[in-house]
Amino acid sequence: MTDPRTEIGTLARLLHETAERHGSFEAAAPPHDWWDWYAPYLASRQHGSTPDEAAAAADRYMAEVRHVVADRG
Repeated sequence: MTDPRTEIGTLARLLHETAERHGSFEAAAPPHDWWDWYAPYLASRQHGSTPDEAAAAADRYMAEVRHVVADRG
């Protein structure tokens, strides 16, 4: 059985990473609920995606499902 403190530490690091990665999306996107981007990012990372892959998955989710597109251009 895994020590819950280890799981909490891992989740805390992942949440911190997610917050940092969300910053560039948030700066380029219209107003949105942060949790809509966090959820697909976290899920992707927990399933083995790299940070770049997870960010791309979260961006796609936001565009396709929430109709929020970041103008990074």
